[in-house]
Amino acid sequence: MHYFYLFIAIILEVAGTTSMKLSGGFSRLVPSVMIFIFYGLSFAGLTLALKKIDVSVAYAIWAGLGTALITVIGLVYFKEPATLLKIISIGLIVIGVVGLNLDGYAP
Repeated sequence: MHYFYLFIAIILEVAGTTSMKLSGGFSRLVPSVMIFIFYGLSFAGLTLALKKIDVSVAYAIWAGLGTALITVIGLVYFKEPATLLKIISIGLIVIGVVGLNLDGYAP
């Protein structure tokens, strides 16, 4: 259940960051308000996840996957340029998150 809270926290963090872009520097009311709602709920989910997941692992997953997802949204939805460095960097983030999760299973 704690990884479910973490997953929800990641989705809400990505929604909050997307709202930042859509707010136009706080010039649009609804996306501006949604920033705070999404981030508040994201932190609540992350806090619940931390009851059973190590903070180092949970935060790295939250930040890493959130970064990877928002990069994909930037590329697809906001039509940001897809450079080789961005693609490689997303891959490295995913590898790092997988490595942190595998560490808990090492003998």
